[in-house]
Amino acid sequence: MGKRDRQILENVVIETVAAEGNALAHYEGRALFVPVCIPGDVVDVQITHKRSSYMMGYVIRMVKPSPLRVEPFCSHFGDCGGCKWQPLPYEKQLEFKQQQVIDQLSRIGKLDLPPISAIMGSERTICYRNKLEFTFSNDRWKTFDQMKEETPADNTAPLLPSLGFHISGRFDKVLDIEWCYLQDEPSNAIRLSVRDYAIKNDLSFFDLRAQTGFLRTLMVRITTTGQVMVVVVFAHDNPAKGENHDARLRLMEHIKKSFPGITSLQYIINTKKNDSFADLPVVPYTGNAYITERMENLEFRIGPKSFYQTNSRQAYRLYDKVREMAQLNLSQHVYDLYTGTGTIALFLSGLCRRVTGIEYVPEAIEDARENARINGITNACFFAGDMKDILTPRFIAEEGRPDVVVLDPPRAGVHEDVLKVLMEAAPQRIIYVSCNPATQARDLRILSTMYRVTCVQPVDMFPHTHHVENIVSAEKIPNTI
Repeated sequence: MGKRDRQILENVVIETVAAEGNALAHYEGRALFVPVCIPGDVVDVQITHKRSSYMMGYVIRMVKPSPLRVEPFCSHFGDCGGCKWQPLPYEKQLEFKQQQVIDQLSRIGKLDLPPISAIMGSERTICYRNKLEFTFSNDRWKTFDQMKEETPADNTAPLLPSLGFHISGRFDKVLDIEWCYLQDEPSNAIRLSVRDYAIKNDLSFFDLRAQTGFLRTLMVRITTTGQVMVVVVFAHDNPAKGENHDARLRLMEHIKKSFPGITSLQYIINTKKNDSFADLPVVPYTGNAYITERMENLEFRIGPKSFYQTNSRQAYRLYDKVREMAQLNLSQHVYDLYTGTGTIALFLSGLCRRVTGIEYVPEAIEDARENARINGITNACFFAGDMKDILTPRFIAEEGRPDVVVLDPPRAGVHEDVLKVLMEAAPQRIIYVSCNPATQARDLRILSTMYRVTCVQPVDMFPHTHHVENIVSAEKIPNTI
């Protein structure tokens, strides 16, 4: 569909919310998906994609706002791809997330469900994230308002650097962020200080298309104990011509002196064509190589590569619910599959005879073993490798059959081979934690020949987004194998 041929639909009434945070309406029998709207809005829509069963578009005029609509609290709303549900009151967000869980388990899983528990809302709806990653770009994304203000002469203006978030669907475009409400201070102060110092001292921001430049990404992690980690990723060890030869060390020293409360300041040299650094060495500059989070009487060390649930406070409530559902006793053996850094495994270890954790990422398993050591936990064993290759009948024969299994897989869900082995092992109870109720429903449908769902508990880990976490407890049906 060429730009000149794009249709404009007038007075479209938004009906409900849909996948990926979009809103849903209908036009001439086809579904119409529109971002940044809420149910009850009446809008004019510019169509961008048209298929036989659905269309996609964006709002060009708000005809009549929904009576539900509240004022977004962030000045970047509409330009930044995050927190799309800001105009929707939080209690309504929770209602839609609860319904999403019900719909997925019923429609995809076709499961016989017990009464579903009310979703656990987040105690914090802003400043709830413990980790943010920002991207440097030499070409700042211009908002619609900024483009309207430009004159023809502005087309020759130099590119403006930015430090912020990727624009949705555009790998090479980054929105410069002045203030983000997702993380506690000093997150904003650190980001702005680094950005302004780099601009003042002519340090080159990365060109995401040409793969040139000096500064790539900035990561800030903050624990509930008040510890702060900052990791700067450079594209190479030698600044471009015209930049000071010790620019890297000068920037790191600037951060150190400007924020003496930083617990861990580190950097990485990444010369690759992608931003992943799991395979790269991390260089400590000052402070510890890790920060520490606490959960009840447990201490967790978190490094630059460690996985830890992004909403720490909600993570504790989620783990507490898993512990309640597991109904453990000291004679039982627990398998924690997709264990990450072992947080759930270690959280349950005091209530069972033994816990066995399996995770794909070797560095995460190293963290899990270290966390077990510093907490004096001796009944937890951890294994690294692809789940479908590690969890085999032979592994279960050698390590012992599980009485309870906790699953916390990535969004893609559990591999069918893993489900098959689990059903052969026939644990009494399976606790399935998922960030994607659709794949969770698919997997539970496979398990339903042997297991019945006894409890469903949605959890909101990410306010102002469409994402929802869900915990399901499933009990083995008697006389099945």
